[in-house]
Amino acid sequence: MAISLSVVVLLAVILVVMIRGGSIKAGPALVAVLFGFFLASTGMAPSINRFMNSIADMVNQINF
Repeated sequence: MAISLSVVVLLAVILVVMIRGGSIKAGPALVAVLFGFFLASTGMAPSINRFMNSIADMVNQINF
């Protein structure tokens, strides 16, 4: 839960920066948000979630 909330906040910040910077307009941003919202209710959602969790685990194992 904490990882998914962090990812949502990070992606929201990136989206706001892209809109304010002019690299993406509000219309396409809204389409991207709605696509993600509806994608979350499909059968692919658990696979995407496992993939993102495995990436987060991999990044977490990096030692500096």
